[in-house]
Amino acid sequence: MKAKYLALLAALSATSAVQAADALTIDVHRDANCGCCKKWISHLEANGFKVVDHVESNMTAVKQHLGVAPRLASCHTAVIDGKFVEGHVPAAQVLELSKRNDLVGIAVPGMPAGSPGMEVGGVQHAYQVIGLTKAGTDQVIEDYFPR
Repeated sequence: MKAKYLALLAALSATSAVQAADALTIDVHRDANCGCCKKWISHLEANGFKVVDHVESNMTAVKQHLGVAPRLASCHTAVIDGKFVEGHVPAAQVLELSKRNDLVGIAVPGMPAGSPGMEVGGVQHAYQVIGLTKAGTDQVIEDYFPR
């Protein structure tokens, strides 16, 4: 009985170590004065991401360097696996991005109410997650509608 218990304990420990190793690391670049960016970071962490937080003095330069088109811009910009994540993108689509070799990044343009980090008094607006293809065209990845 003791051997089975020890084997089970070892298996559980190994599973926890694998899950911790599987956490995706994402670099988030944000302005120091933006509270919604911090809320989006909390959303990512609650969904298993390891966030490296970079406070920037010039977000426009960061966006330009990463290839974020002005039409896709929002308040913060993240990078995962060399691809950009612009704005309040839900964690599910950030995960999906890692499976999409045709995309250089994804974005939720603007700051739509009800998107992750923009939860304000139950107000929800429709919004889209837009992917930017390697060819430079926009592609709707997901539509979100108020409930």
